[in-house]
Amino acid sequence: QVQLVESGGGLVQAGGSLRLSCAASGRTSSSYTMGWFRQAPGKERECVAAISWSGSSTPYADSVKGRFTISRDNAKNTVYLQMSSLEPEETAVYYCAADLGTAQAMGVQLPLGRRYWGKGTLVTVSS
Repeated sequence: QVQLVESGGGLVQAGGSLRLSCAASGRTSSSYTMGWFRQAPGKERECVAAISWSGSSTPYADSVKGRFTISRDNAKNTVYLQMSSLEPEETAVYYCAADLGTAQAMGVQLPLGRRYWGKGTLVTVSS
């Protein structure tokens, strides 16, 4: 079992920046791929970024390329999402996820229990 706790959400003005953190605990000895998802009101959850255990693979959703940066510190069992140039339509609950697949496959829905999820942190971007 892996527990994930997100932090860093809040209110930011359009064009601003925010850094999210996700701390992992529990069975963190495995080489988990980590990802960040978001879900806006009335919309489906989407994967915005993922990162392999080594950090060498970091795929992004087209909508955030060049503005978001995912990184991880395995010594601290923490993954980060640096977000810049935020837009009001990016207001959403941002979730951290972990599984044993590849970073490229993070956007693929997995059967229940194959991916760990945090409870999310709310990001509100005001216009």
